[in-house]
Amino acid sequence: MRLLFVCVGNSCRSQMAEGIARSMGHTADSAGTHPAGAIASNAVRVLSARGISSEGMKPKSVDAFSADDYDMVISMGCGVHCPLMRIDQDWELEDPVGQALHVYESTADEIERRLRLLEE
Repeated sequence: MRLLFVCVGNSCRSQMAEGIARSMGHTADSAGTHPAGAIASNAVRVLSARGISSEGMKPKSVDAFSADDYDMVISMGCGVHCPLMRIDQDWELEDPVGQALHVYESTADEIERRLRLLEE
């Protein structure tokens, strides 16, 4: 499945979703409406702990992507609205930015759970 994960900063949830989805065999990308300068260090730690490399991953703008290139476009939450891009699902996940590592781990667990549901 070709998946695009969209959020505001593209530094936490959507980056973890991209990495986890790829590790599960999907083609995945992520983007933000207002991309941050870098991926959150705790997001990198969570991916690394799961054996997922974050090499080459960086925050990107939604303007660089077209929904037509994906089977599904998933908003991570925070009321992301992309006027020129369809959103197929909103997962409504709280943004872990600035929170403790265990919050990132819980978010990653929920992302993986939802990805498994998509595979059913």
